[in-house]
Amino acid sequence: MLFNDWIVIKFTMTQIERSQRWQRRKDARPAELLDAALSEFFEKGFAAARLEDIATRAGVSKGTIYRYFDSKEDVFEALVTAIPQANVEAMRAAASDTSIQADVLLERLLRAVAAIARDERIMKFPRLVIGEAGRFPKLADTYKREVISRAVGILTSVIQRGIEEGCLRAVPPENAAYAAVAPLLFVAIWQTTFERIDDTPFEAQAFADQHIDTFLRGMRRGATS
Repeated sequence: MLFNDWIVIKFTMTQIERSQRWQRRKDARPAELLDAALSEFFEKGFAAARLEDIATRAGVSKGTIYRYFDSKEDVFEALVTAIPQANVEAMRAAASDTSIQADVLLERLLRAVAAIARDERIMKFPRLVIGEAGRFPKLADTYKREVISRAVGILTSVIQRGIEEGCLRAVPPENAAYAAVAPLLFVAIWQTTFERIDDTPFEAQAFADQHIDTFLRGMRRGATS
């Protein structure tokens, strides 16, 4: 191979590698923007957060944000879709497995919810939504519709199936689903609001395990201990 030919090949391969890196970078930008936005919203509040600051945190220009989103509200909706809603869809897929007895499936789903609620990004949403619901009710509506209502609906269907199978007590299934989820949301609220000022460490895992165990003991038919 002639030296000049090697230079041409080397130059071509370098251009391909740069193009591939650029494509990977371009594909990653929406996720990077959303991570930056969640941090800005959580630290400053939705009202005070600016698209310019989100861009700065993500290491891009403000114009880059407008390639993907039209407003802060669009960014928040994308956040809900990309992060917590994706977990809800995973729950839906798991709940569709009718080969697993309903009470066993319910326990698995609740332990999955508990793990999700302790995720560093997921746990920011409840406090953010609660803090901004008064001024921005659309944020609360989006989160309730796309995350809470869907998750509760999935759990309700599993509890209903358990009642029909005879392994769970005959109680209003939606009320039971809310009762199952509420303490797990409390974990996220505590860890993002009170933990930093609490002298006594809050054992989130132990709390979640105890709640799930207590809830299931109350729901299973014939459970006495």
